[in-house]
Amino acid sequence: MAGQTTKVTSANEFGKVAVLMGGTAAEREVSLRSGAAVLAALQSQGVDAHGIDFVGGESLVQLQQGGFDRAFIAVHGRGGEDGQLQGALQIIGLPYTGSGVLGSALGMDKLRCKQLWQGAGLPTPKFLHVTEQNDFDEVVRELGLPLMVKPAHEGSSIGMSKVTDAAQLAYAVQQAAGCDDVVLVERWITGREYTVAVLNNVALPAIRLETPHDFYDYEAKYKSNDTHYHCPCGLEPVAEARLQKLAVDAFMLAGTSGWGRIDVMEDQTGNFWLLEVNTVPGMTDHSLVPMAAKAAGVSFESLVWQVLETSFEERY
Repeated sequence: MAGQTTKVTSANEFGKVAVLMGGTAAEREVSLRSGAAVLAALQSQGVDAHGIDFVGGESLVQLQQGGFDRAFIAVHGRGGEDGQLQGALQIIGLPYTGSGVLGSALGMDKLRCKQLWQGAGLPTPKFLHVTEQNDFDEVVRELGLPLMVKPAHEGSSIGMSKVTDAAQLAYAVQQAAGCDDVVLVERWITGREYTVAVLNNVALPAIRLETPHDFYDYEAKYKSNDTHYHCPCGLEPVAEARLQKLAVDAFMLAGTSGWGRIDVMEDQTGNFWLLEVNTVPGMTDHSLVPMAAKAAGVSFESLVWQVLETSFEERY
């Protein structure tokens, strides 16, 4: 758990800030764009912020020797979002934004996060952990069709695919296994997809995602002009409040803190199903957290400032 976030009134209180971006994961390109946007927003508000392309040990030395007071983590994916970077920063005593080691690790591990939610009685689509040696006919019998196949530790929908025919499943698992040693197969939920940003344990307005693709994949997230974002999301106020509560409950149960995003499906009978949590969401011009913040009357600059304030949280 994290302590109360400190409210900062002067840019000088942040001291010298490292905006960590890039990394070596598959999401490097997106991370560089997120980091550049964050860096510009901080500098525009007088924060002494400096961009660092974080690529491992040599970057830690740079942080140690650079006189930095805190770090804004904008490194997406493995090595930045999975607890590794958070643990390294704690070892060198540098405060950082967002979730701690435990929440980051659980958030990045789709399989274990879903197991946690399931064990706590929160709704998440039925799933199986599979390998290329599984009996895929048995998987289909247990979960039905269609199915979603996911690498457990990738972000931005990398390595994911929808399976509508049993004959496709083996290939889809093989593709996902090329991205990760751990692959999960999940029951497909037909319905509307939503995302709920969480800032300081408060849910921002929900966004409904609409794409002509089979699902909200990498192309739809970052490149397509055919993806539509609806905010207000179109839910009745009572239903949106129920969705927001579910998102905050799921966020806190996973040990995540500070800020993040929960992705949810609504089935055709109005039930919500948790998909995953993102602990270092994108901050690009296509990104969802800035969009939700804007709908709540929070500018991008104010959002970035509030996220940086989470670096004052006490880590346990």
